[in-house]
Amino acid sequence: MVADLIEREAYVPAPVDRVWRVLTTAEHIRSWYAFGGAEVDLRAGGAVRFRWDEHGEFHARVELVEPPHRFVFRLAANPDEPPEKSDSTLVEFTIRPEGEGSRVTVNETGIDALSVPEPEKARHAEYAAMAWTAALEELGAIAAASHG
Repeated sequence: MVADLIEREAYVPAPVDRVWRVLTTAEHIRSWYAFGGAEVDLRAGGAVRFRWDEHGEFHARVELVEPPHRFVFRLAANPDEPPEKSDSTLVEFTIRPEGEGSRVTVNETGIDALSVPEPEKARHAEYAAMAWTAALEELGAIAAASHG
């Protein structure tokens, strides 16, 4: 059985509102996650697109927006497909104040429910763990260096 929860967190030496802006705006998402570009309709039910030259375009649907603390979206597991429940995962970001900065947590769930063979689920979980670790590092560096 594949781990159904990938959880990563990081301390970011920036205020919550700045971290929120870096997390949720397309111009910043291009810098810390979707290097080929991003589009975000930041409202429940809104469409999200993440692009990578090497992976293609992945579609997501916003499930919950609670500025500046929670951003939840359903992410398609395969490029160029809609984020249907059987072929997507749920990604949840939370931001909370901690000292002079913020604590950012990302959880990705639903990997075990993907309609693919177990080895593919395992690869997805392994890749997601590495990708979210790197993404949080980049997001933190951008938010810490950003002004305004």
